[in-house]
Amino acid sequence: MLALVRYTFALRPVWAVLLALLVGSGLILLAGVSPFAAYGELFKGAFLDYWGLAGTLVKTSPILLAGLAVILPLRAGLLNIGAEGQIYMGALFSAMAALLLPEMHPAIHIPVCILAGALGGGLWGLIPGYLKAYHGMNEVILTLLLNFIAINIVSYVAGGPMMQAGAPYPYSEEISQDLWLPWILPSTDAHAGVIFGVLLALIMFLVLRYSTVGFALDTIGKNATAARYAGIPVKRYVVGVMFAAGALGGLAGTFEVLGLKYRLYHHFSPGYGFDGIVVAFLATVNPLLAPLAAFFLAGLKAGALVMQRAVGLESTVIEAIKGLVIIFVAASLGLRYDAQKWAARLMRRRKRLDDELGDTFQARTRGEGR
Repeated sequence: MLALVRYTFALRPVWAVLLALLVGSGLILLAGVSPFAAYGELFKGAFLDYWGLAGTLVKTSPILLAGLAVILPLRAGLLNIGAEGQIYMGALFSAMAALLLPEMHPAIHIPVCILAGALGGGLWGLIPGYLKAYHGMNEVILTLLLNFIAINIVSYVAGGPMMQAGAPYPYSEEISQDLWLPWILPSTDAHAGVIFGVLLALIMFLVLRYSTVGFALDTIGKNATAARYAGIPVKRYVVGVMFAAGALGGLAGTFEVLGLKYRLYHHFSPGYGFDGIVVAFLATVNPLLAPLAAFFLAGLKAGALVMQRAVGLESTVIEAIKGLVIIFVAASLGLRYDAQKWAARLMRRRKRLDDELGDTFQARTRGEGR
């Protein structure tokens, strides 16, 4: 019985999502649409249809990498709200590497573009990391404000120095087709970026679980003062983890350029960096669960338009349901499993049942003796 309680608590994000969908069905009913029909079209269009699945995978790549960019610093007690800006800077650096560097073999040029994108995002994450570690500034405010700076920098570059001549919209020249990421579903836009994301999630899980780096980050996250007394260089780890988080966000932007857009666009991200925060909570800050959380969230976004066309329900309802998912998942994380408390509760319940059964047996025995 105790094991069942433990597993129930371990699956609390799943129950939170189901509860959010249940409450969301009330919103769908208010719109005069059957929740079964709406959810059926949403999940069928996002996961069971070939083209819909491709659209889900396209969105999974940046959402997953943004989620990892939030999860990593959270393990050290830091909240990175700046994944959106890091996505933009990664896209800028990778586009510059693709368009401005001398032509070279794709086997060299593609890794250079990927490293450039990671460097761009990493440097953007390094700024709040340094200011947090050595000047005690709040990383939440810093990363949030840096988002707007990065977005405007990319808008200026895409609409100015790198803008394609005669373009009707701020975007750069198209990168060489030799630099495009390979597709994973034929005749669709689903590219290999999602595979990179899953591999990075696995690597992050192994590092955090089995390395001294993971132990140090967990110690800093639980008690930075104790970590400092234990000899852990807290400031260097804070700077390093924010750089690494920024690099992950930068890769999200890089794969958007190399795998989907093939050029640098003005305002190309619809808020993937903020979706990463949802992924981090939905995955309970576990990188191994981040791919599933990102895939689910990407499915909600991809299936929203299908649902709108099929049943006439506004896609804004999906945004409301996504908000409900955040609220319920965040609330579920506040529920902690206390083995001793539950063991004592189950023992009291068992004793009460034994007493009730004993009283019933004695009463029945006295009745038979008469």
